[in-house]
Amino acid sequence: MSEQGTPRPEHSGLRHTLLAWLNVLGPMAGLLAIYALFALIGPPSFSSTGNLETIARQTAIVGAAALGMTLIMILGGIDLSVGSVVALTTVVIAWLLQHLQAPPTLAALGGIAAGAAAGLVSGLVITRLKVVPFIVTLGMMLVVRGVAKAIAHEQKIDAPLSSLQSLLASLPPEKRLMLVPSGVWLVIALALLVAGLLKYTRLGRHIFAIGSNEATARLVGIPVNAVKLLTYTLGGAFFGLGGLMLFSRLTVGDPTAAVGLELDVIAAVVIGGGSLAGGEGSVFGSIVGALIMSVIRSGCSQMGLDNWVQELVTGIVIVVAVALDRLRHRTNTQ
Repeated sequence: MSEQGTPRPEHSGLRHTLLAWLNVLGPMAGLLAIYALFALIGPPSFSSTGNLETIARQTAIVGAAALGMTLIMILGGIDLSVGSVVALTTVVIAWLLQHLQAPPTLAALGGIAAGAAAGLVSGLVITRLKVVPFIVTLGMMLVVRGVAKAIAHEQKIDAPLSSLQSLLASLPPEKRLMLVPSGVWLVIALALLVAGLLKYTRLGRHIFAIGSNEATARLVGIPVNAVKLLTYTLGGAFFGLGGLMLFSRLTVGDPTAAVGLELDVIAAVVIGGGSLAGGEGSVFGSIVGALIMSVIRSGCSQMGLDNWVQELVTGIVIVVAVALDRLRHRTNTQ
């Protein structure tokens, strides 16, 4: 301590370094601990290769959407329309495949574009009308869900078989060397891309700057509104990617699907070290957060526990993660 009673610069730097490492290693340590617990008390099938593949497939949907939510929450925003955008994406993909006989790749891009369009609308209202993101995206949650039901005439759309169904399908014996389905590899590749965007690009630095202090970001010349608009659009595109993954699991367009998914996605980011106050978060942490939730659900299911137990355990993990986030913020301000 200095004579004035304030921490010395080297002590402050060490503390911030330790906290940064804690943000990275904490979620991973939690994942390993939860997995080890279920491996110890659960049935042998929990640790089987097949179940690990199933966990990876389940994580791909939330993980894909969490990539977009990570960008938005680092920016200092929030998006409650995730589940509705995911449902809309499944409907758009199925509609394009059924009614226009679109090639699978084009249908997938159309669904992702629908998600990006929803994010663009949210971003425009937030930046142009200066409405808080919580209210805007709460309204968009209802609007997008309504659009999905209108397109599908409030019923599921059966889509013809295509290569999209294989994105998250269980691997056949001849493809076991892939370890996980191609959809999981796609999410991993895009996660690396988003991590690189946040770390090495001007846009990534601007997102962190706005989330840390928007007023200061404006003063130094960062185009805040443009960055917000682009971030919400990118977020919507990644929600659309989550919708593509869900379509691969469902093989139909379902306007009633993914209700409440936004809570899982936000929880994954928070469990992974993202801050509800903005300015903090990482792609690695968000993916680990999504894995933690999948492991909990898989473990409870393998043990034959009721759904309420899964919800109880997941809720406790979320509350603990948020409490640690607040504790970390108080420590940083001391």
